[in-house]
Amino acid sequence: MFTAGTTRPRVPRRIGTRNDALTAGVQQCATMPIVRGLLDRVVLVSAAVGGGLIPGFIAQYRQRLGGRLDQAKLDLEPWQKLADQFYQGDIDKLIQFHLASTDPTFHAEGALIRALVATVHQLQSAVDALHGSLVNQAAYLALHADSGLARATLGDWVPTFALSGEGLVFALVFAVLVWLVFHALWWLLGHGGRLLFGRPRGRSWERRARELDSGSLEQ
Repeated sequence: MFTAGTTRPRVPRRIGTRNDALTAGVQQCATMPIVRGLLDRVVLVSAAVGGGLIPGFIAQYRQRLGGRLDQAKLDLEPWQKLADQFYQGDIDKLIQFHLASTDPTFHAEGALIRALVATVHQLQSAVDALHGSLVNQAAYLALHADSGLARATLGDWVPTFALSGEGLVFALVFAVLVWLVFHALWWLLGHGGRLLFGRPRGRSWERRARELDSGSLEQ
């Protein structure tokens, strides 16, 4: 207890607590750029390596696709010979002859020949599309790849890094695009987090230090 005339001792300011808050804030500000910088470099290097491996995968996919095309042509060859012999090479007339037959076997053969012709045309178009520029090949593969053929290619895939000029340019462009997407996602996540949690733009550790400082002065 304090008697009349005595002076109440002044409570020392909580300098340590304030300094702790400032130190925590500085550490937080220093850590995030380091983490972002590390992720930035990991994403860029990984994207460059991945972009350099894509041309090799496309080449192996194209090779497997060419094998399917050769097999389909072999299956169609006997029917094409019949068309050459009886219809001057017009296989559509051979198909129509079989489809117009009342014999179920002949009719089924007509449907089979038509399916083989469609398969050959489809595979030939895919092979032709994969002989364009590397960008066009990658775009075609991304949009029209056969899922079963892609899985089979991936199962036997031998990673090879493209060292040609076009392959290196493709890897560089691919890495830059992925890097830009990473930065856009980072910004969206940060902005969305502030909106979701209602976090003010001011630094929380600075406000905490000011609160501790004002609390010390009031005491």
